[in-house]
Amino acid sequence: MCGIIGIVGNDPVADRLVDGLRRMEYRGYDSAGLCVVDDGALVRRRAEGKLANLVAALSQDPADGLIGIAHTRWATHGAPTAGNAHPHATQDVALVHNGIIENFRSLRDELSGNGRKFESETDSEVVAHLVSSLIENGASPEEAVRDVLPRLRGAFALAIAFRQHPDLLIGARLGSPLVVGYGDGETYLGSDALALAPLTQKIAYLEEGDWVVITREGAQIYDLENNPVEREVTTSGASAAAVEKGNYRHFMQKEIFEQPTVVAQTLGSYLRQADNSVALPQLDFDISQIRRLTIVACGTSYYAGMVAKYWFEHFARVPVDIDVASEFRYRDPVLEDGGLALFISQSGETADTLAALRHCKAAGQVIGVVVNVPTSTMAREADLLLPTHAGPEIGVASTKAFTCQLAVLAALAAHMAVKKGLMNRDEEAEVVRHLLEAPAALNAALDHDDDIASMAHLVAPARDVLYLGRGQDYPLALEGALKLKEISYIHAEGYASGEMKHGPIALIDDQVPVVVIAPSGPLFEKTVSNMEEVRARGGKIVLISDAEGLAEASEGCIATIEMPRVHPLIAPLVYAVPVQLLAYHTACVKGTDVDQPRNLAKSVTVE
Repeated sequence: MCGIIGIVGNDPVADRLVDGLRRMEYRGYDSAGLCVVDDGALVRRRAEGKLANLVAALSQDPADGLIGIAHTRWATHGAPTAGNAHPHATQDVALVHNGIIENFRSLRDELSGNGRKFESETDSEVVAHLVSSLIENGASPEEAVRDVLPRLRGAFALAIAFRQHPDLLIGARLGSPLVVGYGDGETYLGSDALALAPLTQKIAYLEEGDWVVITREGAQIYDLENNPVEREVTTSGASAAAVEKGNYRHFMQKEIFEQPTVVAQTLGSYLRQADNSVALPQLDFDISQIRRLTIVACGTSYYAGMVAKYWFEHFARVPVDIDVASEFRYRDPVLEDGGLALFISQSGETADTLAALRHCKAAGQVIGVVVNVPTSTMAREADLLLPTHAGPEIGVASTKAFTCQLAVLAALAAHMAVKKGLMNRDEEAEVVRHLLEAPAALNAALDHDDDIASMAHLVAPARDVLYLGRGQDYPLALEGALKLKEISYIHAEGYASGEMKHGPIALIDDQVPVVVIAPSGPLFEKTVSNMEEVRARGGKIVLISDAEGLAEASEGCIATIEMPRVHPLIAPLVYAVPVQLLAYHTACVKGTDVDQPRNLAKSVTVE
């Protein structure tokens, strides 16, 4: 959730620390702060709220220093106040923390009993005091951190600065990502490669349990057993320009409009146009022998998995279980031998999903991951890595990652069907042709942006909105409702159309807009019948369909959104666009913070 950056530099670091935080503000924006080591002192500046408040504080009271750490926070323990903002510090130690220290209460009671005073409500501050108490008793920074880390239960990425050691920082990770960056006479720590993109492209990913001492000369990494280890130094490829909005008003808007390009890039990695076939990476297992598929994900990624369930069961005839990651382990799931467990995550670091992955790995499942960060923890722990190519997604509400996930999942379902002998070459070629039509269809959907913007004012005054869809449009209804909730703060729910009469219809009146996702096709008439049930009770209908569907069923709707006529296989990708744009323009009408909605953060690295 939170964003961390640290620099051991040759020049003053405050401005570069702030720039790094700016690239990670999607990780949390409840508060921000930094600490530099300057002439034997720890100089801290912290501010509640957005990063701009910290920038204002620094303009009034600069902080000089050639070494420092910084943090942008998504609050867990303690309200989002300046007093709870990171870095936390004692006289000798300052640190920033991403994660949760689960046993912080017992540690805090122990430290308080020894006379130590706390100034915040956070779990993170106990780590600063633990390290500081050992420093005060003569331990070196390395010895202090080495002895403290085994006492911490939970998840953490840490960056620690020391008043009496202005030539080093120490970082550590367990359950939360942390990378080391290598520069010219400088070394860096960051939550992700994007934060370090303007500083260096040479990075190494710390593995679970690693801790690292960085100086201007480089980094010494230690593993969980405190043995010196080497971690591969790679070229990150992260672009500093990726966090620029260009001519768009918001990152979310930019990312919605990038979808034709990034979906084409993603499909290009999985489809061979020369012979219209699906091509996956070399597999170390026989996918034709997979008897059951378990899909696990959170939020928008979970809805991508729901769509994929239709594809896998239809094409490959493989039974599919799907679960939200935060519930998966706690129901003691039954996992068949020879099963494939598939995990979907934009960041590849989502804490609940990663924990579920490890549970399945321990149970002997083949592990597949669909991720947007091919160097992430999930990617490194998978048997089958299926990267999307969406590029960095800065807007908190996921858009282009979702459609790229769908593209990958459709290709995988077709590939599994081919390998099982359930799809012949002609059928495979037909599927590939339809998938290759998706980017153009996404462009056609985006052509209706102005129409959607012009009718958003009809939805913005509502307190409640319902979304309906049948078949694979049902997950789109859930996704549309989630998008509206996330960025406009309107209560919204998605339902399978046929479920309306089993309870939700009691909510219908003339104050409740009902968004119906209904491309023409085999299920269209049944969905229209459900629309009539809504209309009979005074509901205000927004119909999203193609020209044929609108011609048949648009009468009496308060608004319609026309989509291109597409094959049912790619309809979920195409119909994602109008529900994204409707949420986006409704939020703009309401004046909410589209890219950084309240209480949310992009990468959920705590359970």
